[in-house]
Amino acid sequence: MLTTAAALGLEVLWPTRCAICDAHGQLLCDQCRRQLPYIDANQACPRCGAPFGATVCTECNDEALSLFGLNEVPFQQMTSAVALTDHSRRLVTVFKDSGEQRLAAPLARIMADCTPPAWVAAGAAVTFVPATRRARLERGFDHMELVTAAYSDAAGLPALHLLEVGASHDQRQLGRRQRAANMAQRFALRAGAEVPETVIVLDDVATTGATLFAAAQTLRAAGAKTLYALTFARA
Repeated sequence: MLTTAAALGLEVLWPTRCAICDAHGQLLCDQCRRQLPYIDANQACPRCGAPFGATVCTECNDEALSLFGLNEVPFQQMTSAVALTDHSRRLVTVFKDSGEQRLAAPLARIMADCTPPAWVAAGAAVTFVPATRRARLERGFDHMELVTAAYSDAAGLPALHLLEVGASHDQRQLGRRQRAANMAQRFALRAGAEVPETVIVLDDVATTGATLFAAAQTLRAAGAKTLYALTFARA
């Protein structure tokens, strides 16, 4: 823990700036926070939460799900806090790839604020999509583990480390069909983990849903009955 004097010294040398607009004083300034593209859950896909209108979208219709070997979305409900735009993408990038770990708290707060009350009332535990070993080594931390710890405090729900990564490759440059194939053996249950009946799975960004679907399949196989998915951003 830094002393007050040391923290002040660091602030003088490397002043805190907004990750989006670079203004001094806050990691995410009030103006940029207000201007994030928040998703209205009432105007999102009822299956996967995609922000394209209140109708089943092409991201999770029967044809799309068939690529993952699914006939239904493996979550009771999926939601995201914001749409993925240049600003929200920059927040995630500065957090993950520039090592600004302090952003875990504001991201978690935003996610907690958009959590449906019914999820909290259900007594859910919270887990996260883990980073690959390579990503952890490159960054020096698992970004979603940090967000989950902060989210647990903000939402008042217990956090559990349930999943570990199996064999897979980086998803970011893959199309839907390639992502589906890549996810086949993505996750395993962590040794000694006990899966509760109700779980909220957190991730930073949902694109096709492939990663979250794979996590859900592993958790259901381990005994989870009710699953929810929550991401900071939705592409």
